[in-house]
Amino acid sequence: MSELVLSGVTKSFGGAEVIKGVDLAIEKGEFVVFVGPSGCGKSTLLRMIAGLESVSGGTIAIGGRAVTDAEPWDRGIAMVFQSYALYPHMTVAENMGFALRLQGVPPAERRKAVEQAARILQIEPLLDRKPAQLSGGQRQRVAIGRAIVRQPRVFLFDEPLSNLDAELRVQTRIEIARLHRQLGATMIYVTHDQVEAMTLADRIVVLRAGRIEQVGRPTDLYDDPDNAFVAGFIGSPKMNFLSARVVGPRAVQVAGQTLDLPHLRDALPQGRDLQLGIRPEHLGSGTGLALTLAIDVVEQLGATAYVIGAPQPGLTLVAEARGLRPQVGDSLTVHLPPAQVLLFDETGRRLR
Repeated sequence: MSELVLSGVTKSFGGAEVIKGVDLAIEKGEFVVFVGPSGCGKSTLLRMIAGLESVSGGTIAIGGRAVTDAEPWDRGIAMVFQSYALYPHMTVAENMGFALRLQGVPPAERRKAVEQAARILQIEPLLDRKPAQLSGGQRQRVAIGRAIVRQPRVFLFDEPLSNLDAELRVQTRIEIARLHRQLGATMIYVTHDQVEAMTLADRIVVLRAGRIEQVGRPTDLYDDPDNAFVAGFIGSPKMNFLSARVVGPRAVQVAGQTLDLPHLRDALPQGRDLQLGIRPEHLGSGTGLALTLAIDVVEQLGATAYVIGAPQPGLTLVAEARGLRPQVGDSLTVHLPPAQVLLFDETGRRLR
């Protein structure tokens, strides 16, 4: 039995429908990440699971029990907010144990649960401090500890790293991944950062305009996207897209040249204009259609450089160049390997 099941879930604010019939099953112990652009509905969906937003239609079940109309405290969930939401007048220990105090848990048992969570998060020396005496990363760990002591069925994280600097984001991301392995708990994590999604998730749910575009393992979404939106959203730098025109059952014309694609399963619709997708790391020096880039920008990242250039006016590509030191103004010849090329029709649907 799945730990969390959403069936036909919708949400409307007045006449605006922002969640449009979401169906999703999350297994016990899974780490699932909701990603998508701003306004896609990922935080709204999380708040509906938490009971902080009402459901306009459909049902939500947690642990086999319908909770669509249940109060937040009766759902078996714990939520970690972007803003930490710590009580400034309470110590770390008091903040972490506050929910247990409201439940009438005896002080000794409450202290034991707090100390156990503090050991897991390595914040034992901080238990007597107030939030004002903590760094941003320490406050976030306290917020996570407050969730742990409740021993919920499902942990919910709403962009918990957004207020941290870049170095601390990476460190805390590692700690959350380690925490998931240690607790074996079901976790749902919302972020707009697809790097966080790729590194943390067992499965990623890609949302756009209140609908699920694709659900899958990070590598599956990266290597085998269902549509142009997922292909462009997952990956950093993002996928390159070029205009192409079908000139044969398994051949397209791109940048004035013909590219044969014998690996395609189905014949292409004749005479149609398509989008061709290729990732920067696949624009290499191997085989395939050759393009010469006039280099406009170089992003040098040590062993790897990302070259931004134009093979022809009005067309810009990003190519990965390993072991090279390209310079602005130089030319770089890259190739489109047929096996790495993806094709999408005018609706964005993947052609296979």
